[in-house]
Amino acid sequence: MNRAKGWKEFWKEEDGMGTIEVVLITVVLVGLVLIFRTQLTSIVNSLFTKITNNTNRF
Repeated sequence: MNRAKGWKEFWKEEDGMGTIEVVLITVVLVGLVLIFRTQLTSIVNSLFTKITNNTNRF
């Protein structure tokens, strides 16, 4: 009986929820980066090429 009460209190406690949320958001973001790595690389390369070409004009 005492053990069941301890589990109920454990599940009701919300102290670590902020940490868990941050960890889950980080995992999702890292997963998205890994999935779309090639697309993100091409976008970043394109942006740097445009920036380099535009700075050489001035």
